[in-house]
Amino acid sequence: MEKTKRVNIDNRIDYGVILPVFLLSLIGILSLYVALSQDPNNPNISAMMWKQGLWYLIGGISIVVVMHFSSKLLWRLTPFFYGIGLLMMGLLLKFYDPYLESQTGSKNWISFGGTTFQPSELMKIAFILMLAYVVTMHNVKHTDRTTKSDFWLIGKMALVALPVIVLILLQDDFGTMLVFIAILAGVFLMSGISWKIIVPVFAAAFIIGAGTIYLVTTDTGRHLLYGIGFKPYQFERIDLWLNPFHGDKDRSFQPALALTAIGSGGLFGKGFNVSNVYVPVRESDMIFTVIGENFGFIGGCLVVLLYFILIYRMIRVCFETNNEFYAYIATGIIMMILFHVFENIGANIGLLPLTGIPLPFISQGGSSILGNMIGVGLIMSMKYQKELTVKEQE
Repeated sequence: MEKTKRVNIDNRIDYGVILPVFLLSLIGILSLYVALSQDPNNPNISAMMWKQGLWYLIGGISIVVVMHFSSKLLWRLTPFFYGIGLLMMGLLLKFYDPYLESQTGSKNWISFGGTTFQPSELMKIAFILMLAYVVTMHNVKHTDRTTKSDFWLIGKMALVALPVIVLILLQDDFGTMLVFIAILAGVFLMSGISWKIIVPVFAAAFIIGAGTIYLVTTDTGRHLLYGIGFKPYQFERIDLWLNPFHGDKDRSFQPALALTAIGSGGLFGKGFNVSNVYVPVRESDMIFTVIGENFGFIGGCLVVLLYFILIYRMIRVCFETNNEFYAYIATGIIMMILFHVFENIGANIGLLPLTGIPLPFISQGGSSILGNMIGVGLIMSMKYQKELTVKEQE
């Protein structure tokens, strides 16, 4: 009886998803230890390691809990999660941590009891659920797709996204806003909207993006962007991206040293906990520099491969599920993790400007770990609930 029960449980668990997450988390613990032990500004290494380990434990528990959520329960709770998320984001405008705001330029952190938390990380999950909810409900009501119904769906998705984007802009968190836009773009692409609409929309987005880059690189353009709310630190990040070694030494300190650290690792790295290059904020946004310096090009490729395996398994789940609501949830989670990986590693190796986006499952940060683990739990629940339904029908 116990053996049969174990086999049934094993069939419901997608080990192809959970194994890469476990290995990435293990790499995260090792990388965090190196980052903290090589940083003279972080003397209390054991306390920070214990705190990170606790967040991994909480994240693991959240996977198990969320995995048991049925699609019907998620459906009922989604508007509630979205509403709570908006409330938390709104309260953050008044109760943000002033110290972290002065350090990062963003009002996206809240502190309580010596612990900091970033509500936007959980809002990403609520946002994904709400987009999936709206698209699924629309598609059920409009089985015969027309241009009019597609534009109506776009309007609904915009209504879901608009308050979130506005709150993030009020928090001066441009990097997080890009994550939400990436999630929206992924669900938009998979929502069944006609290509006659999708192609012009993405073409317009490309033109706007290219135009913004052009404006950033000219004095007249920068003056115009200042007028619509761009901040000086955002322009500084662009400048450092374009010229990390040829600007003001103080301003180019972080990106230049990040490239130096990764480059110094060579093919195989210097070895575990060997670091000759100090990179500020290495434990969070710049954690990939630890991997590059300690484990070299091979170690960096291994991390990227683990992310590819994870994304591939998530895509498999997305295509295998016969639940439309689940399919859109999976799409949003894939886009969230994919964009985080692309932007963080791209910024560390100089391909993209720094935006302060953490590396999933590896960077220090409890809110990021919890949000990503909940996303994994939602992916895991798709197979778990499917196998459970099949078992009940037998």
